[in-house]
Amino acid sequence: MKELVEKVAELYAAFEKDAKAQLENGNKAAGTRARKASLEIEKTMKEFRKTSLEDSKK
Repeated sequence: MKELVEKVAELYAAFEKDAKAQLENGNKAAGTRARKASLEIEKTMKEFRKTSLEDSKK
């Protein structure tokens, strides 16, 4: 589960960097990367939720 938390933090950092580039500089490619990162964050959070529920049942 620790790996999932680290992965979410890593993905969020990439998302934040690209989202800021899009907002501040109007970088369209960064916007695309930010949207892709948000989908990866969503998938990883669902995996985290599943793992967390399994761990709490032990």
